[in-house]
Amino acid sequence: MNKVLQFTLADIDQAICVSHMSKENTVLRSGLAPGKVFMIPNAVDIAMFKPASVRPSADVVRIVVISRLVYQKDADLLVEVIPEVCRLYPNVRFVVGGDGPKHVRLEEMREKHSLQDSVEMLGAVPHSRVRSVLVTGHVFLNSSLTEAFCIAILEAASCGLLTVSTRVGGVLPDDMVVLAEPDPDDMVRAIEKAISILPSINPEEMHNRLARCSQKNRDCVLKCSNRSLLERLSRFLSCGAWAGKVFCMVMIIDYLLWRLLQLLQPDDDIEEAPNINFRH
Repeated sequence: MNKVLQFTLADIDQAICVSHMSKENTVLRSGLAPGKVFMIPNAVDIAMFKPASVRPSADVVRIVVISRLVYQKDADLLVEVIPEVCRLYPNVRFVVGGDGPKHVRLEEMREKHSLQDSVEMLGAVPHSRVRSVLVTGHVFLNSSLTEAFCIAILEAASCGLLTVSTRVGGVLPDDMVVLAEPDPDDMVRAIEKAISILPSINPEEMHNRLARCSQKNRDCVLKCSNRSLLERLSRFLSCGAWAGKVFCMVMIIDYLLWRLLQLLQPDDDIEEAPNINFRH
């Protein structure tokens, strides 16, 4: 499969991955130069997910969880972490948005430890309301077991929240996230660290950094030059002694087919899709 990936990516100018982890895997498996692989997270509406004009009071630290309450998101970890954090920090409040099979366990945890005043259960939260929930908090908590990319983390960071997350699908700079193993004790320590550095967090600066980073990467990807057929074939040859020759043959056949189709239907005869602006 790695050879197939090398063949598929040998002729590209730039590659885009949705997370740092995905970028590392792509570079290792395809042999692409790291400078040709960019990390651009899945689309987040920066204009929509922005910090509140007035930051929530620091007297009460609000930790927001917005997630499907299922095994893959490790909602069971929350059941062990939340009571311990509330015991250590009486001024911490949890806001849990989401629904799923593990919702019952969280409700039972709240009843067992008498945390009705410390843990607010919102149930399912429509995407249109996610931002209004995020901006009420200081910290975003993600407990996923496995995830290639967690778009909720990016939405939270865009709203100016410091993130505490298990080590999955890294998409944020180190100073915007506190990582932990999927272990209750380690997660509690990560939350303690996040609470201690909250005074140094600037939500507006965090939002602006994400916006600048996304724009910079997109600009780099667009700066591509046209290459000759021989230059492209040399890339395929570098994929291996035999595999390279096979890939070159496939490339030549593909190129000849493209030229034939151009003769049958020239570019000028193809109608371009109109550029429609849907914003009002």
